[in-house]
Amino acid sequence: MAVKLRLARHGAKKRPFYRIVVADIKFPRDGRFIESIGTYDPLLDPPAVNLKADRIKYWIDQGALPTNTVRSILKKEGVLANKSSIEPSIAS
Repeated sequence: MAVKLRLARHGAKKRPFYRIVVADIKFPRDGRFIESIGTYDPLLDPPAVNLKADRIKYWIDQGALPTNTVRSILKKEGVLANKSSIEPSIAS
């Protein structure tokens, strides 16, 4: 099962609020997920981010890959220290 850390959109029209979730890549964006590991509210200045750092590290150790947006959020929050440990290897 391929697993990703990604955003699931919630909130009203033009009032986005996101959950950071662990989900199988086959599931839809706002559909079923395995675990909720944080929230992201882009409407506040600065954007509000709440994370479960221990669960994020657990899932990354298990092989889950964050999407580009989630990766940048995790870097800004200081959860990800080693960039090379989460980037997929590309065979050239």
